[in-house]
Amino acid sequence: MSFSFFKPSRPKTPQEVVKAVKDSLLALDTQTVVEVKALEKAMEEVEKNLAAMRCMLCGDGEVEPNLDQVSQLVLEVCKEDVLALVIHKLPNLGWEARKDLVHCWSMFLKQKVDSKYCSVEYIENHFELLDFLVVCYDNKEIALNCGLMLRECIKFPTLAKYILESASFVLFFKFVELPNFDVASDAFSTFKDLLTKHSTLVAEFLTAHYDEFFDLYEKLLMSPNYVTRRQSLKLLSEFLLEAHNSHIMKRYVLEVRYLKVMMTLLKFVLAAEFSPHLCFMQYTRVLECFLHGK
Repeated sequence: MSFSFFKPSRPKTPQEVVKAVKDSLLALDTQTVVEVKALEKAMEEVEKNLAAMRCMLCGDGEVEPNLDQVSQLVLEVCKEDVLALVIHKLPNLGWEARKDLVHCWSMFLKQKVDSKYCSVEYIENHFELLDFLVVCYDNKEIALNCGLMLRECIKFPTLAKYILESASFVLFFKFVELPNFDVASDAFSTFKDLLTKHSTLVAEFLTAHYDEFFDLYEKLLMSPNYVTRRQSLKLLSEFLLEAHNSHIMKRYVLEVRYLKVMMTLLKFVLAAEFSPHLCFMQYTRVLECFLHGK
């Protein structure tokens, strides 16, 4: 005879998990913020539901995720516009919820359903979400989370192409020099990925926007911040010497103004303002381009 008064709870379906996440995120509105207790309760619901979503996507450490459920979950977050909602609600979330969200975001983008990246296609139809993530570098509370999400997006050529050609791209020249070192470093990592992940795409971009790009890049090379100068010099050596960028490099080395920039940077190297072990090789590689033009 069983004396159990409680039935084990039925596992939620992907549709129920997505609905719970959506409803709890929508509860984080201006009316909720009025009362502290109500807000705390709403935040707890968001954290609980995002943790449940992450568990369904990745498993719980003991049980592997059900691939059919994962596919259904991905389709549902796109269908219900939850991908857009989680981005717009990101500034309202707590640390734990943001951590789970970033993990889920990575899984959403990687997951194929019927040989298609559904989440990537969703973002392609809502490119403004990428602009939102870029602008969020101005919010130091969520900047690192947004940086991780952006770098996941940049792995896909269509998304990287949009960011490069958007008005938001020029903001990176500001963000890499922000006073907060962690945020500036993260922004530079994203900036570097944009310029190195897809060589053919980058070559097309630099060809079409040569003057505007190198005018802005010169300011990084001559920045009063030595870390910015050092990182920018290293990155310049990387993307100029890519085979797909050979025509860009030849054009660059023919311009006297940029040779003057390199000579100025040589002064910093000789004055040991840069660490010779870190920077002299990068400087030499770029200078060789000017000397040999190849």
